[in-house]
This record gives sequence, structure tokens and C-alpha cells, in this order.
Amino acid sequence: MNDIDAWVWWLVAAAALGIPLVVTAMPEFGMFAVGAVAAALASGFGADLVVQVLVFAVVSVALIAVVRPVAARHRSQQPQLATGVDALKGRQAVVVERVDGSGGRIKLAGEIWSARALDTGRAFEAGEEVDVVDIEGATAIIM
Repeated sequence: MNDIDAWVWWLVAAAALGIPLVVTAMPEFGMFAVGAVAAALASGFGADLVVQVLVFAVVSVALIAVVRPVAARHRSQQPQLATGVDALKGRQAVVVERVDGSGGRIKLAGEIWSARALDTGRAFEAGEEVDVVDIEGATAIIM
């Protein structure tokens, strides 16, 4: 063990921490791996073992404290650009066949969609403009 420098062991530890990062997709392992690389750099500059461990701990904890909340915030945000059926919600459509609580047809974004009224007691006649509130499967919910 004395033949191999400490920085090599820190790099081995970084690689070992990278494996569960890839397998489990837990970013915390990546932050620990970066901490191990920082400790390897400290070792390469001649720091003793206590300083190396402190560098590992400080960098790892700092990354978890700073990066993890930012990543969680980005993960919980809705995408800026709505695509698919989400892009159709809130758009206007034209009734093609009478629409009531049990069904009918509308023209939405240039396509004919099955639709039903959000208010089951309300009916929309052909030619009326309506707002798409939601999409359930292949049926537009209008009001």
C-alpha cells in the first residue's frame, strides 16, 4: 500500500463512486466522486491524510447542499414549451357536430377531435367557438 500514492486511491474511490451513480442514477454518488477527485488533487499537492479527508468531506457536503436543491427545483418545474396534448389545452376550437355531455366533434388545431362538454347540462351547436379545458385520451373536454 505504501508503493501507491494516496492520490491514486482517491481516484480509485472516485471511479468506484461513479459506478453506483450510473447504475442507480442517484446524483449524490457523483457529488461524492467529485469530492474524491478534489481529495486526490489535495494529495497530489502534498496535503496530509487529515487534510485530504477534510477536502473530500467539505467538497462533497458543499455539492450536496448547493447542487441537490437546484436539481430538485429543476426536476419539479413544468417545461417552458408545452408539447403534445398539453399544447392543446387552453386553445380555441370550432364545433363541427353538436357537443354535449355525452359527446360530439370539434375541429382543433386543424384536426377533427371527439369532444364532450365539461358541463354535462350544456350543449354547443355546430359553428360555435369553444375553449379546450382538458384532453382525456382522445377526447377534448370543452367549455
